[in-house]
Amino acid sequence: MTVKTDIEIAREASMKPISEVAAKVGIPSDALLQYGPTKAKVTADFIDSLKNRPDGKLILVTAINPTPAGEGKTTTTVGLGDGLNRIGKKAIMALREPSLGPCFGVKGGAAGGGYAQVVPMEDINLHFTGDFHAITSAHNLLSALIDNHIYWGNSLGIDSRRVEWRRVLDMNDRALRSIVNSLGGVSNGFPREDGFDITVASEVMAILCLSKDLKDLENRLGNIIIAYTRDKKPVRARDVKADGAMTVLLKDALMPNLVQTLENNPVFIHGGPFANIAHGCNSVLATQTALKLADYVVTEAGFGADLGAEKFFDIKCRKAGLAPSATVIVATVRALKMHGGVKKEDLKGENVAAVAKGCDNLKRHIENVAKFGVPAVVAVNRFITDTEAEIQEVMKAAESMGTKAFLCTHWADGGKGTEALAQHVVGVCESGKANFKTLYPDEMPLRDKVKTIATEIYRAADISCDGSVETRFKELEAMGFGHLPVCMAKTQYSFSTDANKRGAPTGHIVPVRELRLSAGAEFIVVVTGDIMTMPGLPKVPSADTIRLNDQGQIEGLF
Repeated sequence: MTVKTDIEIAREASMKPISEVAAKVGIPSDALLQYGPTKAKVTADFIDSLKNRPDGKLILVTAINPTPAGEGKTTTTVGLGDGLNRIGKKAIMALREPSLGPCFGVKGGAAGGGYAQVVPMEDINLHFTGDFHAITSAHNLLSALIDNHIYWGNSLGIDSRRVEWRRVLDMNDRALRSIVNSLGGVSNGFPREDGFDITVASEVMAILCLSKDLKDLENRLGNIIIAYTRDKKPVRARDVKADGAMTVLLKDALMPNLVQTLENNPVFIHGGPFANIAHGCNSVLATQTALKLADYVVTEAGFGADLGAEKFFDIKCRKAGLAPSATVIVATVRALKMHGGVKKEDLKGENVAAVAKGCDNLKRHIENVAKFGVPAVVAVNRFITDTEAEIQEVMKAAESMGTKAFLCTHWADGGKGTEALAQHVVGVCESGKANFKTLYPDEMPLRDKVKTIATEIYRAADISCDGSVETRFKELEAMGFGHLPVCMAKTQYSFSTDANKRGAPTGHIVPVRELRLSAGAEFIVVVTGDIMTMPGLPKVPSADTIRLNDQGQIEGLF
């Protein structure tokens, strides 16, 4: 039997006009800014008209620590949303937009897979509605204004050695990580060290995803600290008069994008902050709008629950006043075997003992989610190589933690493959068992916030900071930023900062390498270990096999 690729399945989709999909959840056609027949933005005026409506129930989809075997978190999010609609519930999904970097690199797109996909898949994974281009342009406009200000006399006294604002590009390009700009003589400005990050790591991306409206967006953009003077006083984006022009570039990008699943159910795909260096969630506006329109909203957070769910709870929910009713933790037998010590090339063979050992990782995530007062359910994303004995081992592990695991076949069967999960999640949401709380209070000192996450979520023995980091903690609190949440930048592959330590390690030390202030996004980025803000392409990138066929159709996207 030939298995169709994601793009082949997407190409065969029977899409409805986006106005019909919108009408299912009460969005009138005059509230849509259409980008062709199958995708649209929802206008700010319509969103504002919803503010007095009650909210639906919010369901977070997260996962175990990712492995090269794959977990299928986005696919499960889409499958669960389709499953909820299939059992007669009014449900909307809220997802992040894919970055071009992973699409042409190694990870691929982020529109789901198999028969649990969002379409038009090609558009979503490529230029979509231009949001990422707008963010790139707004970010780099600020970069240009900084160097222009220095060139024309530098009245603010910016210390060119202390310019914090790098440039961005939505592509994996390691050659741009560290550069020197303004070379070529007097007419080109004052040379200084600079560099590029990928667009999804931009603070502008994080700001867009946390902003309530255009006024809030402009205020946050103005608050960005771009540099320091020689006497270490902060210089903000509004000081170089960048906030107004940046907001103009972002006015359409702030409106959530509406598309559909293969089963013609509504999906908001909006924003895509890096899950390592930022908070890794879709926009607050998209999530809040979905909650006003549907009885159930299924959203996801980046990477495993130790990174993605923690940031979703401690940053997004704290800032937006959200209170989730349930959490779904995605796992695969294959990934659990890798956490149990099996090599990728040996995953096809049955190994119940390795699954049992790997379930320590799953159990840890179930325990951690409970610390936020949100009930957890496990979704086992089935692969054809999974054996009954291996699946039962996962079920047993979930039950030992006081929860339930459900076998899901949404990749092959769409919403039909998640009906049992959907029914149970509805029951959890309606049970009233959720009592959401953040892990730490705003007033806790910054260093203690980091240590709390490290010990409570990562199960570390402690954190380690050199003198410069200890000083920076004190400086940030003295500057008035001590109340902000912390955004941990850590490897996604392990509870520790060593990507090779799979399973459920304990007693390790989390080294804090650097603190970065995101004053506009209103969080402190805590860099642990070796985190890249500009990825590189692999030896054989996905771009090698992406092409147009003789019919002018795109091939190779996944």
